Amino acid sequence: MSKIQEISTAIEFGKKKIIKGLVDEAIAEGCNPIDILNQGMIEAMSIVGEKFKANEIYVPEMLIAARAMKEGVEHLKPHLAGDQSAVLGKFIIGTVEGDLHDIGKNLVAMMIESAGYTVIDLGVDVSTEKFIEAIKANPDCHLVGLSALLTTTMPSLKKSVAAIIEAGLNKQVKIIVGGAPITQEFADSIGADAFAADAGSAASIAKAFSA
Repeated sequence: MSKIQEISTAIEFGKKKIIKGLVDEAIAEGCNPIDILNQGMIEAMSIVGEKFKANEIYVPEMLIAARAMKEGVEHLKPHLAGDQSAVLGKFIIGTVEGDLHDIGKNLVAMMIESAGYTVIDLGVDVSTEKFIEAIKANPDCHLVGLSALLTTTMPSLKKSVAAIIEAGLNKQVKIIVGGAPITQEFADSIGADAFAADAGSAASIAKAFSA
């Protein structure tokens, strides 16, 4: 098994304690840092995402894998310095106004970051204006994710999506929505570009939009 494969396996199974050592060994052996990131880390999280979608693993296993991935990326960063090809782009995310739930949103943010994006997390109870401001402040960002975990905050989601479209910012960003009460039909009805049923799907959709 190559060092990159060892890194991939370690992340897939959440072996956070050994990931730094494996990264160091891979670098010492002359592995390209970009290959370590793409083939060793991002690929591992793609596998984790697919397993999650197939109900082969659950939230705790996904979180453990994502934490191992984060540890590995942080350790690898100095070797990637100045190499923008390692980053797929920016992703703005937040839970809509009136909704204080963050577990699902945080899980999506971790998966998106693990897929190779720089995540701008606006937090919870995010106003329409704050989403608009963040998109305008990051003209190089082409993806935005809005989460609603309560049926009572679905109107807030609709309002924010409508405002993004009305401001013409849907020419800049693709709008991805998700959350427990959200369906594909609702996403279509409010003009969102995509509906993500779970964190793994969100990462897959983001990568598809960036392809």
